[in-house]
Amino acid sequence: MSESTTSGSHSPLGRRSVLLGGAAAVGGAALAGTTAGIAHAGSHEHPGAGAGRLKEPFALGVASGDPLPTGIVLWTRLAQDPTAPDGMGGMPNRTFPVLWEISEDENFARPVQRGRAWASPEHGHSVHVEVDGLRPGAEYFYRFRVGNEVSPTGRTRTAPPPGHMDDLTLCFASCSHFGQGYFTAYRRMAEEEPGLILHLGDYQYEYPASDDDVRTVLGPETKTLANYRQRHAQYKTDPDLQLAHSVAPWLVVWDDHETENNWADEVPEAPQEDFLKRRAAAFKAYYENMPLRSGARPDGIDMRLYRRIRWGGLANFHMLDTRQYRDDQPCGDGYNKECPERFDPNRTITGQRQEKWILDGFRKTDARWDVLGQQVFFSKLDLTAGPGEGYNMDSWDGYVTNRDRIAHAMADSNVRNGVVFTGDVHQHWAAEIRDSHEHPDSPPAGTEFVTTSITSGGDGSGEPQRGVVDDNPHVKFNQDRRGYVRTRFSAEELRVDYRTLDYVSERGASARTEATFVVTDGEPKLHRRK
Repeated sequence: MSESTTSGSHSPLGRRSVLLGGAAAVGGAALAGTTAGIAHAGSHEHPGAGAGRLKEPFALGVASGDPLPTGIVLWTRLAQDPTAPDGMGGMPNRTFPVLWEISEDENFARPVQRGRAWASPEHGHSVHVEVDGLRPGAEYFYRFRVGNEVSPTGRTRTAPPPGHMDDLTLCFASCSHFGQGYFTAYRRMAEEEPGLILHLGDYQYEYPASDDDVRTVLGPETKTLANYRQRHAQYKTDPDLQLAHSVAPWLVVWDDHETENNWADEVPEAPQEDFLKRRAAAFKAYYENMPLRSGARPDGIDMRLYRRIRWGGLANFHMLDTRQYRDDQPCGDGYNKECPERFDPNRTITGQRQEKWILDGFRKTDARWDVLGQQVFFSKLDLTAGPGEGYNMDSWDGYVTNRDRIAHAMADSNVRNGVVFTGDVHQHWAAEIRDSHEHPDSPPAGTEFVTTSITSGGDGSGEPQRGVVDDNPHVKFNQDRRGYVRTRFSAEELRVDYRTLDYVSERGASARTEATFVVTDGEPKLHRRK
């Protein structure tokens, strides 16, 4: 909950700032000696609350997300000792008033709104401010203050007004295992200065420390609320991740490791006591640590994460949840050569309500590009090179009819250009989607772009699975390195650059473009440019 005041007039945008010298350092430089205005907004104290003396309470950085034409979510979470074993970040057991400010320039000479929110122990001292009344398609800067401590500065932007076709640079990523490498790819992604970032799952991993870890994972396997809070906090202390959060708004969805490997609705990967209690704890910690709107606040074991964000007339981003509503993976999960169960028309990875929501969105869309932001491989993928076939039951290949209904709707609805962005598999892939992959001559439906991991899997081999690519003619690219995907949306085309790093086992790797594909408006086909 927050109280806000509005000041200032709508002046032209400030110069585009590059917050690439380190999130904390840039924030401190921008804010030095400029706290008088933000202090004025917090003159009314909450009963029983008090800032007291806190030391570096913004150790987890700042973030923004879920942009609308007139609004944005601003996030922070107070922590003095981020990885304290009790998951409370070394914070006293009381509520703190947190002041926030949003401005048209990074020096906060043109503030447009100020307000106050409450960071309570019940919510891990997290803060979610839903700012409204902003200008569409505009760049803003924001910061927080508690006591005498001021946060780093973040940069964000609102979505364009309805119908506008402004070009958009967007990056998307997935799978960042803290123990398996350094988060350099997040820094390289920030250096792209994207207008929007999508994270498609496995933001953190529940696994305990391993002797093979490149850097130490704190805590045991995450099962309790304290475990999950501590694990999220450890990830958030990474300066490269903090930087990526500070330069652009994020749209986030989870996959499995934010809770437990390969979970499916109320079914864990392996039998365990109190899985639903574990699921509720994971959901709560996820919400506390992400820039999400209040509509995503969990209620026990339930959390509405799927949602639709419009980016003017250029794109609709349909952000999916393929974990919470799915049937258990067929045929014992894993990679199966023969599994008739996966063709069962009643099997679902989305759940009936979410599928209807997807199809309704396709019928009503008037966007140039409709993008499914989701977790697991959508296109058919035979993973057995040469004779025979083998499919990943945890992907859409385990839910064939559900996939075909969505692909068919993508090809036969108001969708003008259907696109799927995917994570999960720790390798780059590009594929053309068919109306039904079981009928290779069926009409084209859209295109799929799969990002590799930020670190999961280590440095990678740098080699494609050539036999698998050869056996799947709709698949046009594969590569095993760490990195992310950079895209450029325009009214005429979608350009996709597969960005890779040679290593993550040490800091400082540069990023390069491994391959580029272009999709032309109205033609669901991949054209390789490099």
